[in-house]
Amino acid sequence: MSTNRFGVRTLAVLAVAGLAVLGTPTIASAHVSAQPAEFTQGGRATFAFRVPNERDNAGTTKIEVTLPQDTPLTSVRTKPLAGWKAEVVKGKLDKPVTIAGKEVTEAFKTITWTAEPGVKINVNEYQEFFVAIGTLPEGKDKLELPTKQTYENGEVVDWAQATGADGKEPEHPAPALKLAPKAAGDDGHGGHGTTPAATSTDTHEASAAGTDNTARYLGGAGLAIGALGLGFGVGAILRSRRKA
Repeated sequence: MSTNRFGVRTLAVLAVAGLAVLGTPTIASAHVSAQPAEFTQGGRATFAFRVPNERDNAGTTKIEVTLPQDTPLTSVRTKPLAGWKAEVVKGKLDKPVTIAGKEVTEAFKTITWTAEPGVKINVNEYQEFFVAIGTLPEGKDKLELPTKQTYENGEVVDWAQATGADGKEPEHPAPALKLAPKAAGDDGHGGHGTTPAATSTDTHEASAAGTDNTARYLGGAGLAIGALGLGFGVGAILRSRRKA
């Protein structure tokens, strides 16, 4: 009898554990990243800098992104975010460059988001800062966007390391966009491939919907496993009673 009881308890514990693991949504990435991160060369991109707070004793109050100067961007727009002030700095290039057949002498250099008093990314939280940029460089498969994250205690984390030739991710990787070559007949303004570029709101809602659906699927799987475990437990109890 004691053996059967032990088996029932074990199955119940396993069922609960499986439900807890599978039913828990995936947390945000542990470093600053671009979401989504795949677009078309020569086009435009609308995405978000996803910034998780990694400290348990301080909140994030400032984000500064350094934009490329060797392949400068001719258009940078930020989406308003309550409690945060966005500042885009533009300046002259050391050397003029040609983009889409036009000579460019100045370009955007930095984007900075600064939290207003009383606002911050708290412990165990993350925030998304949306931007729309263009024109993306051609003949380049990646656009790195080094980002500095400042905490309220003065600590600054510089997310600026490039991925090595071995493909291993460094300790503080720079957010990056993967750039795919244009498809035949593609004007480059449709994000990745020929899909129209999403607005910042669409991107956010699509991301949220995808996360929600995934959580639901995993939650359903967890419930199924839990039910299966409880079924085994009930069966074991009935068998033990019949033997008794």
